[in-house]
Amino acid sequence: MPKKEIVKVGSAAPNPNLSAATKFGNLVFVAGQTGRHPKTGEVGKDVREQTRNILERVKAILESAGTSLDNVLTATTYLTRREDLAAYNEEYAKFFPADKPARTTVTVASLNAPELLIEITVTACVPS
Repeated sequence: MPKKEIVKVGSAAPNPNLSAATKFGNLVFVAGQTGRHPKTGEVGKDVREQTRNILERVKAILESAGTSLDNVLTATTYLTRREDLAAYNEEYAKFFPADKPARTTVTVASLNAPELLIEITVTACVPS
């Protein structure tokens, strides 16, 4: 029986209340990532920059877990402004140009801080 493993990642200002990701067998569950730059921790100025920051963070987390964006199975996205959907979709498509993961996108009233416009969580597999 597989055991849960905590994925360790060097990132800007890690949240002490959660793990960046957990791994169970060949599945990796990435915690919700927000639009902070992966190295500086600065919040992106708009939804495009925040989306890029998030997906770069997710990419680094997945690499630490032994997998990649190519193996993302599902993505759940929380947007604070419905009008940002088109810009988000354009940036998302740059990271997932083909064979896109199953995805759910919802609009929410707010995230943990007013400057945060988007949060994304993913589940990926580690191929055998």
